[in-house]
Amino acid sequence: MKSRSLFICLHSFCRVVFIALLLASLSALTLHAAVPTSEENAAAAQWAQSHVFAEQAKLPFSFTLGGKSSDELLRDWKRTDATRELGAQRREHTRSSMDATTGLQVRLVATEYSGFPIVEWTVWIKNTGKVDSPLFENIQGLDSTFAANPKDALSLHGIRGDTCVAESFQPWTRALKTGARHVFSPPVKGGYASGKSSDGPDGWPYWNLQQPGGGMILAVGWPGQWEAKFERSEDGSLHVRAGQQLTHLVLKPGEEIRTPSTTLLFWQGDDLVRAQNLWRSWYLAHVLPRIGGVPQPPTTQIQVGGSLATWPGVQAYLDAGIKPDILWRDAGSDSKSTWYPSVGPRKTEWLNTGTWEPDPARYPQGFRPFSDKARANGMQFLLWFEPERVGDPGSWIGKNHPDWLLPGNSAGDVLNLGNPDALKWLIDHIDGMVKSQGLDWYREDLNGDGYGTAWRKADAPDRQGITENLHVQGHLAFWDELRRRNPNLHLDSCASGGRRNDLETMRRAVPLLRSDWSVVDLREKLLQIEGNQTQTYGLSSWLPWQGAGVPFFKDSYAVRSYYITGFGMVTPAWTKTPESIAAVQKGYTECRHIAPLMLGDYFPLTPHSLDTTSWIAWQFHRADLNEGVVQVFRRPEAESDTLTVKLHSLVPQQRYEIENLDGGKEVRTGAELMRGHAITLREKPGAAVHVLKALK
Repeated sequence: MKSRSLFICLHSFCRVVFIALLLASLSALTLHAAVPTSEENAAAAQWAQSHVFAEQAKLPFSFTLGGKSSDELLRDWKRTDATRELGAQRREHTRSSMDATTGLQVRLVATEYSGFPIVEWTVWIKNTGKVDSPLFENIQGLDSTFAANPKDALSLHGIRGDTCVAESFQPWTRALKTGARHVFSPPVKGGYASGKSSDGPDGWPYWNLQQPGGGMILAVGWPGQWEAKFERSEDGSLHVRAGQQLTHLVLKPGEEIRTPSTTLLFWQGDDLVRAQNLWRSWYLAHVLPRIGGVPQPPTTQIQVGGSLATWPGVQAYLDAGIKPDILWRDAGSDSKSTWYPSVGPRKTEWLNTGTWEPDPARYPQGFRPFSDKARANGMQFLLWFEPERVGDPGSWIGKNHPDWLLPGNSAGDVLNLGNPDALKWLIDHIDGMVKSQGLDWYREDLNGDGYGTAWRKADAPDRQGITENLHVQGHLAFWDELRRRNPNLHLDSCASGGRRNDLETMRRAVPLLRSDWSVVDLREKLLQIEGNQTQTYGLSSWLPWQGAGVPFFKDSYAVRSYYITGFGMVTPAWTKTPESIAAVQKGYTECRHIAPLMLGDYFPLTPHSLDTTSWIAWQFHRADLNEGVVQVFRRPEAESDTLTVKLHSLVPQQRYEIENLDGGKEVRTGAELMRGHAITLREKPGAAVHVLKALK
């Protein structure tokens, strides 16, 4: 079907069906003013019909098998279809193709969302035969061409991945001119591959593709080494491919591999911010993990390493009127303090991983007395792990099962979760730790580099990509089983900060520390505070739930720069002066008040900038409450005392009370605030938090 748009023409029956679905699902969208239109939902439905459901569908994936294309092969394979309901708002459709000669099976598993213009799928390939398969090459979970007029301007919008710098999550836009080719992946060069899914300048696996009249958001879910390519032909069409970066392999009998998941959100109009808020709305409804059926709420936390691992350290917070949600025990409070035995050769002691038991010398009773007391006082206990990295050759894993290890990276060897025995041991052992130590949160880190390199070195020439694929499957199965056995367990994703935040990971975990940039002690030299402001600015378009740790507490400018849905302090030094105690008390009180508002729609109010002569500001708004918050920062060298911002998503005739958390209230109409709201800060640097509430 010819079209000058990325959206294939809409059919009237789709409009009727999806209007009904939309009305049935509005309850899931109450936090957000950004609600999909029936035309957007119908566009997604028509795309799914053409690429998944139709008898002669142009399938949205590809591979080569024995030198033949999947398009050519699958036409002759036996097809079966199955559909099942996944609750009130999701439906799963499986399209299976089987080759009777080889026993190879290809399954396209797609999910529809009622009321959201989303198409999502994963491809599974299994060898059910008795001999090795022919060679699979270049397996692409997404391989599709979108029609467009060559005269139309196409743009690709995204953000940087994390590299522990101020520029992490910085927004960017790239023009997709005819003949253009843009390639994205975690860092790879020569034989090196990062293996961390949101690592590096080009390593963020989410994009917003825009053309006149609308666009499409794309996400690749793969906690490994993925690659995405956007190529625009001279006829104007755009060819998009994405998948595991390296696949050149035969499948052994009984083996099964999978592609990264692909998620498409279709949107219309010219408002990029609205499109991102559609994404946030769907994310909160269907991606954010649920614990006991309840979406993960905002949290506050404190670090409890070292001296704070004893109750008097926690009591200091309680005595100051600060009752955090989480007591967070990380790797170690310093380079000489770990919670697990560390006798390995690495100078930084916490890197000597591989024995996942409390050190009997430091914690003869383990953590159970501490975690029980935390829960008795209405708090949860979090413990840090890093099971995929074995940094101590003398650790339990290093001594007992060197056969489970892949020789590794700069910080140790890699526990191969594609090994069924290693995976079973890890599931059983960590499940035992959760139960014996009374863990409410399992925090998983991934330090060092070159995990992709380690996977690739383990592959035979005709098995390139198999180690990574089986490892990724094992890792996700580990998390799923851990949650199945412990339904109230929370998962926290960390990989040297925010370097494994792909969509498959975010379905299972939240990032309590979005980047190690939050906590490195480099304030004056490297714009750490301003960098955290811009990280909130850039990442909020994509992840409604994110966390940061505050290493500074001397003034509200520093502390307020870290307000987000996961807020906490990472230093005990705040107890030294009355001024610092007051600053920390205020920080916890304010962030606990405004964090629920951060789950609504998000609106940048100024350009993104790290310039210390600038201001930066944004707004969050909850449509269900008709309440919101505006956060504004005057940088250290900004000359003007006043910034005027135009607020969004307000009811024009509604009267709003605006409360300045530093004191003072005023009342203005929504129309007035959307025309301009002036905020004055006499001191520099300075920060303001204004809370908006509709008056009855």
